[in-house]
Amino acid sequence: MTDNKTGTRPQVVIAGAGPTGLMLACELRLAGVDALVLERDTAPRTVESRAGGLHARTLEVLDQRGLADRFLASGQRRPGAHYAGLPLDLSDLPTRYPFLLFLLQSEVERLLAERAAETGAAILRGTELTGFAQDEDGVTVDLADGSRLRADYLVGCDGGRSTVRRLARIGFPGTPATMTAMLGDVHLTDPPERDVFQERREHGSFSVLRFGPDWYRVITNEFDHVRDRDDPVTLDVLSATMRKIAGTDFGIHSPRWLSHHGDAARQADRYRDGRVLLAGDAAHVHFPAGGQGLNTGVQDAVNLGWKLAAVIRGQAPESLLDTYGAERRPIAARVLQNTRAQTALWRVDDHTSALRETMADLIGIAEVRTRLAAEITAIDTRYPIEGSDNLLGRRMPDLNLEHGRVYDLLHKGRALLLDLGGLHGLEAAAAGWTDRADLVRTRTAQGADFNAHAVLVRPDGHVAWAARTRDRRDLDALRASLTTWLGPANTPSSRARDSGGRAPAASALVRGRGPRGQNP
Repeated sequence: MTDNKTGTRPQVVIAGAGPTGLMLACELRLAGVDALVLERDTAPRTVESRAGGLHARTLEVLDQRGLADRFLASGQRRPGAHYAGLPLDLSDLPTRYPFLLFLLQSEVERLLAERAAETGAAILRGTELTGFAQDEDGVTVDLADGSRLRADYLVGCDGGRSTVRRLARIGFPGTPATMTAMLGDVHLTDPPERDVFQERREHGSFSVLRFGPDWYRVITNEFDHVRDRDDPVTLDVLSATMRKIAGTDFGIHSPRWLSHHGDAARQADRYRDGRVLLAGDAAHVHFPAGGQGLNTGVQDAVNLGWKLAAVIRGQAPESLLDTYGAERRPIAARVLQNTRAQTALWRVDDHTSALRETMADLIGIAEVRTRLAAEITAIDTRYPIEGSDNLLGRRMPDLNLEHGRVYDLLHKGRALLLDLGGLHGLEAAAAGWTDRADLVRTRTAQGADFNAHAVLVRPDGHVAWAARTRDRRDLDALRASLTTWLGPANTPSSRARDSGGRAPAASALVRGRGPRGQNP
């Protein structure tokens, strides 16, 4: 069965053209997998932008694909974030991106859609998924216009009210809303002097954020009042709520966009049901404290994309897909936990005020601040990879090398076996995986501190194996890790067939751009 709009059968259908769905399409196409994105809306988002920032780890994964510069050129760098409105300095984080990049979600989507088009991903707008049925060989997707299409896998990236999640009967447990936040992108005749103005008052809290030369985002938080989620927000309602809380509405007028949300925090009880998977808001929703939602979704996509591609290409068993939920569900659970904590800290009673003062004092301790900052920005993400080495599961730092940087070597979306110390036997040990991993022999640049002879870096930039010594047992562990994450080794005959009868090169020295910035 082919898609009657593109004339081809996609290998993966993605429901939703938000940041998560678009990033997943880019990752799949990079791996040579055909991806079709279905989007209910007829046109790209240009005004509505719930999210407004990219954190360090998201910028790192974009850098791993050679995309970071596009986003940096379109956004504004801000040196800090916040924890429930308490300032959180990011400037000394161990990353090339120790800042929040202010960039509206509509612009993030535009840039990702641009990249998806470059890779050959198809995006069908004005196309709504209404049903699906899966079997041993694939998924049949029903569309609102009565047509059907067939794919190997379906991924729901269709938001907090996910149709895919509902139809798959995947549970979405969590905590209900306890408050209402209203927001509007508006013009103000009497704005506050500061670009970021946040205060707690007797009847709630409010924020005024300068988004451009003549427009602002205003946000009100009313506690113990839950607005019906389908009840529209008008300018009059937002103005009255702002006057009630702040004593003024700052001359609000000419809205671009008005909306509201609560602090419900829910997570899918599983991320996979056979050939159907969930990512982004379809898998987890929470109060947008700290700007973590969009970032978590993009990182979901980067974790899932290479795994799904390896399974579709027949290189890895389907069990590899189970590691997606095993790795990403705990990350989202932690986001739900810290956003619940931040929502509680926004309340306006005397007990909460005392708690905020204590929390502000604690954030003044460097270790506390850096821990919270690492959590909000996700640079402390560590996946549960078997082994005792402290590097395992962590993001690979973007070391400066003799030629280029580590992240330069991940642009193709392949695994990276990085030999920094001339580990004997590495080439032979990895010979069965040259179609999936690049072996690069190089050295760190002067001043780079990295205490490992060799590392295996997964396509998502996380360390899967590390050698600190020259013990040959390290090579046995390497082969086990390659099998776990990339699938069984090719035999010599299969490698010859894959290369047209010629044995492929077992290693390659990839030369990228020169160093940029300091070693993280």
